[in-house]
Amino acid sequence: MTEKALPFNLKELREIVRDFPTPFYIYDEEAIRRTARDFSAAFEWAPNGFRNYYAVKACPNPWILKILGEEGMGTDSSSIAELILSEAAGITGENAFFTSNNTPLQEYLKAKEIGAVINLDDITHIAYLEQIGLPKTLSFRYNPGPLKEGNDIIGKPEEAKYGLTREQMIEAYRIAKAKGVERFGIHTMVASNELNPDYFVETADLLLQLLADVTEQTGVTIDFINFGGGIGIPYRPEETAVDMARVSKGIKRRYTEYIVNGALKPPIINFECGRYVTGPHGYLVTEAIHEKHIYKEYIGVNASMADMMRPGMYGAYHHITVMGKENSPATETYDVVGSLCENNDKFAIDRKLPPIERGDLVVIHDTGAHGRSMGFNYNGKLRPAELLFQEDGTVREIRRRENLDDYFATLEYPGLS
Repeated sequence: MTEKALPFNLKELREIVRDFPTPFYIYDEEAIRRTARDFSAAFEWAPNGFRNYYAVKACPNPWILKILGEEGMGTDSSSIAELILSEAAGITGENAFFTSNNTPLQEYLKAKEIGAVINLDDITHIAYLEQIGLPKTLSFRYNPGPLKEGNDIIGKPEEAKYGLTREQMIEAYRIAKAKGVERFGIHTMVASNELNPDYFVETADLLLQLLADVTEQTGVTIDFINFGGGIGIPYRPEETAVDMARVSKGIKRRYTEYIVNGALKPPIINFECGRYVTGPHGYLVTEAIHEKHIYKEYIGVNASMADMMRPGMYGAYHHITVMGKENSPATETYDVVGSLCENNDKFAIDRKLPPIERGDLVVIHDTGAHGRSMGFNYNGKLRPAELLFQEDGTVREIRRRENLDDYFATLEYPGLS
């Protein structure tokens, strides 16, 4: 059976489970740091600097953000809560990027308070933001429409609710410049979990071309260019990770063509990748507690879609390891399911796995992004703890598991609130 690597073995995991009951998320600090360093190293050539703004929504825990801040990353936030998490982790000023849509004014106020770079999603938001005063630095999000294909997760750009058209981008920079904005950025985000490296080079070409046109038509100098996120990870063992050296080489070639040869001021290069940085380095650990033999073979675990919704929501594949049986033949075909009153509460469908017995520890891979952060409380389910597998081999609880008091805390009802 094809397996994916784990940072711990069965004996080590049993010791962790003695202190922290399943289900829980656990993140590999050493691997996260290594990925962050490799990402930055791939763009060492950038003449005016490079920064990845980690997408907070991927894993909104200040311990993770602090680690990434120590590795030179900023944060990309989309809500006031994410801005506050960034601030708590010591990430403020231009280390913080605020990309949101349909944004309440108080959230812009918080972004201004911590000095975050505001990235506007629509041309009408200039006047809206002006109610609290335009910042000296402003960015705009570009939606290329039919000029660029999207993918299954984010959809076609022309059908997406995000960003400005090309014509609106030109006009937005004119307006903002006339209103006193002094420094400018340009941004796009057109795909999610994309594994084709050429896709990101093509996106860079599109955005660099627009940057050159903006400068030519408006006189605005673009100080930073944000190519967005969307770099995928190989969820399936047979998939290949994105070749970042190839992506970097391709972007460098386009950067030279448009910026260096065009005699434009070299902009700082930014990304806003979350999944790529932490996704492969998180694991949902659960336990087999039931088996069911009817028209299909089922293994019931003590986690559910409320803990990790991607398989139920997208039909997404997440690899599964049955601890202690990594080298055993996959002779059984199971649906691995949770306890929600929803039939899509399944981590795997018709998955070939070794025989599973009650009490086996089951590890669901690649849950370091969009895992616990997408959890919910349907059926009164309580969200799991988050643990950090630290570089020295020790384990730190970085978010406790929810309890019933948490679930009832907002109810205004006698005996419950």
